[in-house]
Amino acid sequence: MIKIGLLSDTHGYLGDFVYYFFEDCDELWHAGDIGSVDVLNALKTFKPLRAVYGNIDGSPIRKEVPCIQQFKIAGMNVFMKHIVGYPNKYDKNVITALQSASYNLVIGGHSHILRIMYDKKYNWLFVNPGAAGLYGFHTKITLVKLLIEDGRVKDATIWEKDK
Repeated sequence: MIKIGLLSDTHGYLGDFVYYFFEDCDELWHAGDIGSVDVLNALKTFKPLRAVYGNIDGSPIRKEVPCIQQFKIAGMNVFMKHIVGYPNKYDKNVITALQSASYNLVIGGHSHILRIMYDKKYNWLFVNPGAAGLYGFHTKITLVKLLIEDGRVKDATIWEKDK
């Protein structure tokens, strides 16, 4: 069993709530638009971090993290990229990569909209943690915690507050 803290679209802002909500997590995953090297380094210092860069992230962040993360953890094949789309509306630039392997969990960011959806067509769970930063049109700041065990997500906990 492993607990994952999932966030996206911090846009250079890292509130104290991140530390409190993710205190019991084994790893953090950031789905892009980190926004500053300071945020990246703070997250790396706090917990083991897997991250991808987003469309607003400049070369200092792009030198530190990849565009796509593909990995296996706790029996799950995971795909993470900032701009993915969502079930039935995947970005045309990513659909080939998504179909190239048998994923169990697909994670994206970018939309600032929290979504946890099972994709029946591809047989995977899609998660977009929404936005953890202050920049953007969203009205709620959101974080997601995933409990993964035996190759599946057993539980998801959502944290939110008004922006």
